[in-house]
Amino acid sequence: MRQLRPRRASLAASLKIGAPRGHRTPEEEEVHIPFAQDSLVKPWSSMQNVTDRNQEKSKTPIQRNKCLLNINVGGKLFHIACKVVARYPVTRLGKLALHTDPMKKLQLCDDYSVQKNEYFFDRDPSIFHYIFHFYRSGVLWIMDEMCPSNFVEEIEYWGIHLKYSQRCCRILFEEKQDELSEYLKIQKELEAELEPLHSTRQFEGKFLGRFRKMIWNLTENPYSSVPAKIIAVMSSLFVLISIVGMTLSTVEELKHKTGKRWMEHLEMICAIFFTSEYLMRLISSSNFKNFLRAAFNAVDLVAILPFYVQILFENLDEADTLYHEELHQVENVSKLGKVLKIIKLMRIFRILKLARHSTGLRAFGFTIRQCYQQVCCLFLFIAMGVFTFSALMHSVEHDVPGTNFTSIPYAWWWAAVSLSTVGYGDTVPDTILGRIVAFGCISFGIILNGMPISILYNKFSDYYAKLKAHETSHSLKLSRRFRLKERVLRKLSECCRADPPCHH
Repeated sequence: MRQLRPRRASLAASLKIGAPRGHRTPEEEEVHIPFAQDSLVKPWSSMQNVTDRNQEKSKTPIQRNKCLLNINVGGKLFHIACKVVARYPVTRLGKLALHTDPMKKLQLCDDYSVQKNEYFFDRDPSIFHYIFHFYRSGVLWIMDEMCPSNFVEEIEYWGIHLKYSQRCCRILFEEKQDELSEYLKIQKELEAELEPLHSTRQFEGKFLGRFRKMIWNLTENPYSSVPAKIIAVMSSLFVLISIVGMTLSTVEELKHKTGKRWMEHLEMICAIFFTSEYLMRLISSSNFKNFLRAAFNAVDLVAILPFYVQILFENLDEADTLYHEELHQVENVSKLGKVLKIIKLMRIFRILKLARHSTGLRAFGFTIRQCYQQVCCLFLFIAMGVFTFSALMHSVEHDVPGTNFTSIPYAWWWAAVSLSTVGYGDTVPDTILGRIVAFGCISFGIILNGMPISILYNKFSDYYAKLKAHETSHSLKLSRRFRLKERVLRKLSECCRADPPCHH
């Protein structure tokens, strides 16, 4: 009959590390200290030494054991055998056990108590429990509730590599690390999106720094003052007026001489406002390179360039326009007409200026930038579906008389419309096999369109909430600063309390 061996004292009885051990010799029993014994971990307080110093003097001196390391981590005392930590000489405690020079030992710890022979470390004692267990068992435990950054910092301090942990725990921990790093990266980019392009400190020591700072706050920070808020509202109104004017200029009834003159005057007023706004930002900028690289400033430049390019082209073509009253007649005979039409069409980009003061548009742009990989995958799937189903539809429909699927490129439009579930109905299959292929294309389009909606919407709602909270906090600061509501109510109350004039 097999003889039963004594059960090893451990934090986890089911954990099997190495080969099974038999009875220990008296020397081994002296060195062996089970981790499960609570007497090995004792609370420690620095004030306790001061209050109980007289009592300690009256006690018998403590017997020093050279085979043990007394480790005090953040006020908790741990005892561990030197032979155990010496198995890992690269770690901090391994070096502490192997070094014989006292000066080198003091460099490895934060403090040393000669009376108690304790090495003090100002580290987190809760994580050192797992470090302590690693020396006893050879396995590094990782708990889900730990902060990855704090845990990695602690094990790097103690000189322990993550490879000593279990593979399953290590994989989950690395995934959690990647998620945390990605979250911190997005938070950093979002904070950069929330902050203004230039800090107010960058204007210190510059030429006319105070004046440029004031102009910059007026044009870039609408929550700095009431005039800045008014300028922001005026900028949005001029964008809308410009878009409406460009739209009305295409109406046939407004193309006569009087209507055209009014549209030109409206366009000139909007262009003057946008130009003055851009020049104010440019002059007050503390760093011209960063100013020109900013996306919003590039949009502003594109919004005002068409007006001046149109004037330049009209002056270059002035010899031809002397005999024509309408500009569209010149476009039929002039080589510059088509270019001028494209330049005029570029005014539609002025609507992007609304993103400067629109939280929803800024959140949408930030979401697209963060989810560009998912968006690119979506376009890739759409392209694959278009090529696949257009080829299938051409294969089953090209023999039908009078069919529109005469080639695969002609079937691309039908596949794209079907995948987007729009279904114009301008091109439809005639055969049963063609309708089966169309059903598969529509079904694939429904599945494909539903895949990224949850991802994009969740991220968009999260970014929008953060941007809106930042905007709300700034608006509350502005309202508290100027107390507009209180001032209006006070004025109204003073008007109501005014004494009526006396009648004689």
